[in-house]
Amino acid sequence: MKFNERLMALRKKQGLSQEELGFELGVSRQTVSKWESGQSYPDFQRLVLLADYFDISLDELVRGLDVGDVRALNESEKQLSSIYADVEGGKAAMRKYIRVLLGIGAAVLAFFAGIVCYAVLFA
Repeated sequence: MKFNERLMALRKKQGLSQEELGFELGVSRQTVSKWESGQSYPDFQRLVLLADYFDISLDELVRGLDVGDVRALNESEKQLSSIYADVEGGKAAMRKYIRVLLGIGAAVLAFFAGIVCYAVLFA
């Protein structure tokens, strides 16, 4: 949803006319109408007043991002990062175990090669 649509929805949700919202912000009804039609945009000071008036964050007002949603996303990212770290740690452990097993396999092979050589030489 675009800023102008969000502003209109917030105003209507509060049951305000453009004139009433304009009065609260110190602007004319025509100014609010231009904001809602996308012909112009409020300055930063008015954006802050709008966010305070509707009791929402500037992010939610301007970009439609609810701070709670962003925090939930950040928490999900942390969980994914933790899972990824666990997987990477598991890969490193598996590489270590494979090296150990290959070393054991090489030692067993050398042992049997020695037995075969001994048997051939002294048979």
